[in-house]
Amino acid sequence: MNRTRFAPSPTGPLHLGHAFAALTAARLADPGQFLLRIEDIDQSRCRPEYEALIAQDLHWLGLDWPQPVMRQSERLPAYQAALDRLAMLGLTYPCRCRRADIRAALSAPQEDAPAIGPDGPVYPGTCRGRPMADAGPDDAIRLDAARALHHLGLDEIAFLDENIAPGLPHRLAAQDFLDGIGDVVLARRGMGTSYHLSVVVDDAAQGITLVTRGKDLFDSTWIHVILQKLLELPTPRYHHHRLIRDAQGKRLAKRDDARALKLFRDEGTSAEAIRRQLGF
Repeated sequence: MNRTRFAPSPTGPLHLGHAFAALTAARLADPGQFLLRIEDIDQSRCRPEYEALIAQDLHWLGLDWPQPVMRQSERLPAYQAALDRLAMLGLTYPCRCRRADIRAALSAPQEDAPAIGPDGPVYPGTCRGRPMADAGPDDAIRLDAARALHHLGLDEIAFLDENIAPGLPHRLAAQDFLDGIGDVVLARRGMGTSYHLSVVVDDAAQGITLVTRGKDLFDSTWIHVILQKLLELPTPRYHHHRLIRDAQGKRLAKRDDARALKLFRDEGTSAEAIRRQLGF
């Protein structure tokens, strides 16, 4: 039996894309267990009213989950322990670069355009080699990807996806990871963690066996598999599902209030109609 999770951030109302993701996770858990996790590490944007609205919307869709709900804002010690372990292995470094600094470094004349990874332009390595002893409160913490791959002895990264080419491992050469993803941020300034680190630590803590999420996060999975191996955590199976898009083909975002579930509820639309619209 599968254990899955839906892990929204309470930074705005849920929309049809969130409904599809939550219903997919719940369907693939049956007859196992579906969990809700609140990803609220960005306290500057998260709001309690949005967290309450998440629960209302999901219950309206007919979903339920065990209590208490895991909240990332309550798990900073677990993320720090993971960071400390990676630092002990010599695989992290502090980074003082701001986004403008990275753009400036990448705008220097070069033969090829900068590679774009899951988090944007691939970091050029400006701060690589800085010791962790120099880390200050204004620094982010990055993974030294080359050292990490060497530490693991990996020539390639692999994982299974049950929706995209099921049964066939997806593989990425180590050099392609370095060129196309690079030294990702593990802890952002003022947060103590990042999406990549917290999702890996939390999935292991909750015993998630099948990670369901949109295809837009497919390339992030390479990062998560490496972190799982470095932290000696199990690698779950994956199901990267399709995205719900608007009439122009753009992925829905939280600013798409016209497709917010609360508005459908307020207008009298039934949950059954929404489920049918989304293929459930």
